[in-house]
Amino acid sequence: MSTPPLASGPQGPCGLRPLLDTVLDALHTGARARGGPLPAGGPDTVTARIRDAVGDVLPDRGDPDALRTLVHAFAEGAADPAHPLCAAHLHCPPLALAAAADLAATALNPSLDSWDQAPAASALEALVTRALAREAGHADGLVTTGGTESNQLALLLAREAHGGSVRLVHGANAHHSLPRAAWLLGLPEPVVVPAPAGTLDPVALDDLLTQLPGPHLVAATAGTTDAGLIDPLPEIAARCAAHGARLHIDAAYGGPLLFSDRHRPRLAGLDAAHSVTLDLHKLGWQPVPAGLLTVRDPDDLAALRHRADYLNADDDTEAGLPDLLGRSLRTTRRADVLKLAVTLKTLGRTGLGALVDQVCAHAQEFAALVHDDPRLDLHDRPVISTVLFRPADATDTAVAALRRHLLTTGRAVLGRARADGRLWLKATLLNPATRHDALADLITLVHQAHAEGPR
Repeated sequence: MSTPPLASGPQGPCGLRPLLDTVLDALHTGARARGGPLPAGGPDTVTARIRDAVGDVLPDRGDPDALRTLVHAFAEGAADPAHPLCAAHLHCPPLALAAAADLAATALNPSLDSWDQAPAASALEALVTRALAREAGHADGLVTTGGTESNQLALLLAREAHGGSVRLVHGANAHHSLPRAAWLLGLPEPVVVPAPAGTLDPVALDDLLTQLPGPHLVAATAGTTDAGLIDPLPEIAARCAAHGARLHIDAAYGGPLLFSDRHRPRLAGLDAAHSVTLDLHKLGWQPVPAGLLTVRDPDDLAALRHRADYLNADDDTEAGLPDLLGRSLRTTRRADVLKLAVTLKTLGRTGLGALVDQVCAHAQEFAALVHDDPRLDLHDRPVISTVLFRPADATDTAVAALRRHLLTTGRAVLGRARADGRLWLKATLLNPATRHDALADLITLVHQAHAEGPR
């Protein structure tokens, strides 16, 4: 039996090229078979199709057509974030150029735990992370797998900066990963600040910081998961400074507003934070993963220093080989920075800002359609690109059933969120290519599903 071709090496491109044709064809046929944003039939139907396509997972004799068969089934059973009716989550359609760059990183397979495994990747990562950190008014940054890892690292750095313990103070609107990170790190029970209007209340924060013994890490949010709201960052930063509290801002969703001249002012106060979470596989059109944590003081990263003689021996480091272990809690790390670098360089600030402006404009347009439809309730005008709405005469039970009906029929993908004591449908618009007729179609599908289901 001949050795299967490798993805890199002198013959790597020759081995990849026919396989890429197979993959692209299977992606096309799978998408056509799906026919919409989501496969119809629900979990049991999708599972059965995948089971049929896979057959014996590890057969005695291999199947030379497995690549085509499984990629087709994978695409047929996928939720396609590029489909204009797929608008549930902070799950963006990746740019083709970013996906192409990610293929190069996959083929070369650098591992960012030592320089000799990733010479160019380590140099590129240092340049890109510091450039993105400067966008947030910070000095340095780390590549992460996303907002959850970034938030965990922020709490870890705060704990170490305060000698081993710190109390997390976060808004009721904060991402679930923050209190979970406090639990994972063995920190005291977090204190929750009211967010009566969906954003953290600075007055209530001030009262809590006055009463609670410190040290404190206050976590604010720039782009809540449920509604895309931005906390009053300047006021929160002022309260933290007055009480000597450390500030972390979770800008996993809203951070890329920095690229837009029009929307950047919404992030005033971001540079006052000690650390900031950014996540470019949300409002950055990158393949998963593409997270970052930026820090104002690079000395904070000293807490991550670690030694493993086979990776960063002292004499190698003294001889000038970069020490990469202190850039993450992970050891093996893929070169996720390449797709970021290609996107930033290709589109520039103007190009990225235009994409941000487009999706924010789509959200305003969709909210206007909802507002003008007497059969629908609009929760509020969008701040970023998330719109909460619901049929005006529906119960919460009916709203939940309506959403599931759209999912299982494969017609549209909407999220769900609770606000003001009610359940809302959530449209998260992250596709810059979405057109007006698709927004109108989404509303039509909601009305149809509501008429077909319980009220």
